[in-house]
Amino acid sequence: MQKRKPIVAGQFYPGTQEQCVDEVKQCLEDVVLPKTLPSTIVAGLVPHAGWAFSGATAAMVYASIKKRHPKVDTFVIFGAAHGYLGQPPAVYDKGSWLTPLGEIGIDEALARAIIESKAAISDTDHHNSEHSMEVQVPFIQYLFPKAQIVPILTPPSDDCVRLGEIVASIISIDVAIEGDPERKIVCLGSTDLTHYGPRYGFTPMGAGKDGLKWATEVNDKKFIEFALKLQPEKMLETASENLNACGSGAAAATVAAAKALGKTKGVLLAHTNSNEIMLKKMGSTSRESVGYAAIVF
Repeated sequence: MQKRKPIVAGQFYPGTQEQCVDEVKQCLEDVVLPKTLPSTIVAGLVPHAGWAFSGATAAMVYASIKKRHPKVDTFVIFGAAHGYLGQPPAVYDKGSWLTPLGEIGIDEALARAIIESKAAISDTDHHNSEHSMEVQVPFIQYLFPKAQIVPILTPPSDDCVRLGEIVASIISIDVAIEGDPERKIVCLGSTDLTHYGPRYGFTPMGAGKDGLKWATEVNDKKFIEFALKLQPEKMLETASENLNACGSGAAAATVAAAKALGKTKGVLLAHTNSNEIMLKKMGSTSRESVGYAAIVF
């Protein structure tokens, strides 16, 4: 059976089982959930930086899902495509993934249905160098040990909106065919927000505090507002024009799926950036900043 080995364990997140569990627990212990959670959750947007920076933010989405749905059968993970651009969405459709927490299986039947819909292609090779979905998996393994996954590399294009809509339709059919009212499939979109500063070659408001403030309070918020209003086409448009998301295709597919599954708005759980986290944890800041948001639908 084909098994994808982790590529960023020991870098973006701990490389041993014990350390990984300890950090997941710490991230979850810091979570304070709002009272305005949806009664059911069909999708969420999560960041994918190293856990030291974005783990606590991502944990809010997983804790919210766990609160509403103690058992989830499958997570469809729409991932950013850092090195896979200008291509159709690509599904890792067989075998399993490995992390320090062990092995998690691919929902091969659901993956096959997505491929047969022509909304995406089968391609396991390009997943081997992409971290945006891998950093999500230990959270899933810890909170939902019986869950499976369907990882989909999702470049930013009009195809991703159609992909999200088709995945939503397949999910509805899948649940109906299984005849299990408790069967639960959740979509996740993996994206960070504005990468601002000289290191990223993006300083339209200057390389200083005012520019960093703009990145969070203006540029990030454009993308977040379109996500909360379930406007995937606008998300793609603002990301292209304003460089305020690195996984806009993944996020847009997730929002399109949420909308097709009947959601009308999202709930923002948290919005922060790497500078705020550095200041809190290390007492210092940087000339650069990356935005992170946690949203559920």
